[in-house]
Amino acid sequence: MDIGQITNLMRAGIMQVLILIAPVLGAALIIGLIVAIFQATTSIQEQTLTFLPKMITIFAVLALLGGWMFAELRDYTVTLFRNIPNL
Repeated sequence: MDIGQITNLMRAGIMQVLILIAPVLGAALIIGLIVAIFQATTSIQEQTLTFLPKMITIFAVLALLGGWMFAELRDYTVTLFRNIPNL
């Protein structure tokens, strides 16, 4: 196993993590922005106000896309195990 193979494995793993986490982070970012705009317009500066909408949004995204995320992770893991003899 040379440095090129190790680099490719690390790059592929990092890309897989980014692909899987992007929808969750994107949804949390959008909800956070909406709540921040609401807080700025109404002058409500409650710090805990952003927690519940973000938590509900993250759970909803995980419920909707959880199957796809697990399928992607399973496919990546199967690919890794199949490539073990080549390493």
